[in-house]
Amino acid sequence: VQLQACGGGLVQPGGSLRLSCVASGSFFRFNAAGWYRQAPGKERELVARIGRFGSTNYADSVKGRFTISRDNAKNTLYLQMNSLKPEDTAAYYCNVDPPLTEYWGRGTLVTVSS
Repeated sequence: VQLQACGGGLVQPGGSLRLSCVASGSFFRFNAAGWYRQAPGKERELVARIGRFGSTNYADSVKGRFTISRDNAKNTLYLQMNSLKPEDTAAYYCNVDPPLTEYWGRGTLVTVSS
């Protein structure tokens, strides 16, 4: 199973984007999942997590700006990103938490620039 993220793009500072990640079956209903990102020259980091029963956690760098959510009926994980900053520029990926190698997909690129 590969989890493919989509919804990235070029946005100005202060703008918003919503990322989506679709899985097959009831994947997200039974697994804690997260959004990860990797900026050029940096290691991949977990920025948002949603537990199996809906609890959420965020990295300090995105707290108050990003919101992770899940639609079990659509088998889809979302990341709403508001008040984007240039330092949010990265490739964004979805995976379970803790992540499994076989689930890494291609990611979606988010570029925040004026």
